Amino acid sequence: MKMLVFGGSGRTGQVMVRAAEAAGWSVLAPSHAQCDLADAEAVSACVLHSGAQAVVNCAAVSGLEACLDDPLQAHLINAVAPAAMALACRHTGARFVHLSTDYVLEGRKAGMKNETCKCKPLSIYGESKREGEQQVAEALPAALVLRVSWICGNPQKPSFVESTVAKALRGEPLAAIGDKVSMPTDAEDIARVVLSLLPTSTSGVLHVCATGSPVSWYDCARLALQQAVQEGALPALPPMQKTRLADATFFREVRPPHTAMCNAKLLGLGVPMPSVEETIARVTKRFLQRG
Repeated sequence: MKMLVFGGSGRTGQVMVRAAEAAGWSVLAPSHAQCDLADAEAVSACVLHSGAQAVVNCAAVSGLEACLDDPLQAHLINAVAPAAMALACRHTGARFVHLSTDYVLEGRKAGMKNETCKCKPLSIYGESKREGEQQVAEALPAALVLRVSWICGNPQKPSFVESTVAKALRGEPLAAIGDKVSMPTDAEDIARVVLSLLPTSTSGVLHVCATGSPVSWYDCARLALQQAVQEGALPALPPMQKTRLADATFFREVRPPHTAMCNAKLLGLGVPMPSVEETIARVTKRFLQRG
């Protein structure tokens, strides 16, 4: 069986490629030079000529400021490209899985969000990803759209969690925002969910993230530091300043403060997900054990 993975060099894509190969898939992961995602015709041709039975889209312009600076590029890669993939899969019969984001949700009010909650993105990034969801659903109703959040767990592409541990190991000052909440997601869990659901007929939107209550960036960082102490990598828990989202003047684009997703629908399909604490512990251990 052959799988085509877009965004195979990214944080999630690298893990997806490794997991698929370990599961016995023959994986194609085209580079930018081999397939320019801003060129819908090239994207369509890549799918049509791949011979793949499964197509997984891990690619995106995910930097909010990058999307703000170049909204056209964000639109082409986050919305038009997934639509082209979906249409091509409609012709080939390939299973299509598209990764989306919690940033498509209306994130001003506190509380856990399920798949039926209102989508009202606050940023160009969120708008382009929401458009991608809608275009994929229209082009291929059988497609599976997985919303993920705060992806971590790939030591080769450190997230905020791993970067905080790295700073602590270097003895640098630590700070993290305490009033923006969501749910962390281990990239290895994303790959596991994709591989679990590919053989099924599950379609539509699913929330894929850790299980539990909403946590802030500060909470995630503190859990990671506590695990680093437990592993003996740090002698004691270092001090860390808790900051506010409103004071993060280095952000030029709006971040929604409340996008924590409920994964009950996924759990109801018999696909388990670890708790927030288990997720951060595993991610931290993996980072500390990196070669």
